[in-house]
Amino acid sequence: MTKQHPLAIGLDGIAVAETDLSLVDGINGLLVYRGHWARDLAIHHTFEEVAHLLWFGHLPSEQELTNLKDKLKANRELPEHVKGILKLIPADVDMMSVLRTGVSALGSSSHGFPPSIDEVISLAAKMPTIVAYRFACLEGREPLAPNPELDHTANYLYMLKGEKPKAAHVRALDAYLILTQEHGMNASTFSGRVVSSTESDLISSITAAIGTLKGPLHGGAPSEVTEMIEAIGTKENAEPWLRNKLESGGRLMGFGHRVYKTVDPRATALRVVASELSSNDPWFDLATHVEKVGLQLLEEYKPGRKLNTNVEFFAAAVMRAVGLDDNLFTPTFAVSRVVGWSAHILEQAGKNRIIRPQSNYIGTMPE
Repeated sequence: MTKQHPLAIGLDGIAVAETDLSLVDGINGLLVYRGHWARDLAIHHTFEEVAHLLWFGHLPSEQELTNLKDKLKANRELPEHVKGILKLIPADVDMMSVLRTGVSALGSSSHGFPPSIDEVISLAAKMPTIVAYRFACLEGREPLAPNPELDHTANYLYMLKGEKPKAAHVRALDAYLILTQEHGMNASTFSGRVVSSTESDLISSITAAIGTLKGPLHGGAPSEVTEMIEAIGTKENAEPWLRNKLESGGRLMGFGHRVYKTVDPRATALRVVASELSSNDPWFDLATHVEKVGLQLLEEYKPGRKLNTNVEFFAAAVMRAVGLDDNLFTPTFAVSRVVGWSAHILEQAGKNRIIRPQSNYIGTMPE
């Protein structure tokens, strides 16, 4: 018989790499990006500043930030063949599949191994344009060209909505995008690193990561939170609706997390930023009330389980408040997570060894 290896279903508890990109401590509710608390980065910094931190290892100087913004702005426009492909994809194809196809179409003979930081910046700049271009086509309007006067998050909202966004909306979405840029060795990041470890190119690695994020067990929760809050409808209906859901054995979406056994630090930071919207946004006001009632009922029905609000709950609240359709939730997640994916791919390439885990054979042997 061949040697049997220690088995960890789903690779739980198995470390496959050393990284200085992030620390995810679910027991203590900690999230660190390169020595900085993620919650502080979301509250006090911008998307571009945190992307610079993950890609280059430090927060940027004023000149470094200007240089990165300029490079992102210069790389937003899509090649004509990619625009043509996005127009040809049938309207009933989901947005994540469209994003995966659009990113794959960006591949060319110039992409190789190891990937360059210029390739990384170019791809991060184009992914929001892919989503916005496709969304405009679905709405039957002419896609907008990127606006060079706007920074990354503001330009994304501009291309999606067709008008310059409110400062409060940019602030809230920027915080969400920062908090989802990176989150350790999650399934999609692992997929990207596995592909990169074969010395494949950046586009192939990111396409694999997008395909992984598309799975409902990884990237689909915010829209389910929205559906729950819309079904509740009013503050008065919150307790009876949630109580009925729990008593019938259902799950309250946006509460609890596989990794975090205490308060999700991303939810804490997003609550602070999103609260700026609550004074004039009825939907967010309802969401805040649903969170309060939900936590009370979870303690009543599931005492000791520590089912706290997770980032998906406030992600849904923020994205609905800024006017994003449900089918944009997971693609918007990808628009931010490409920063973390690409940072991991650069790290993998810097000290590469092919990732090849083992499996235990449990079948029969020939006689």
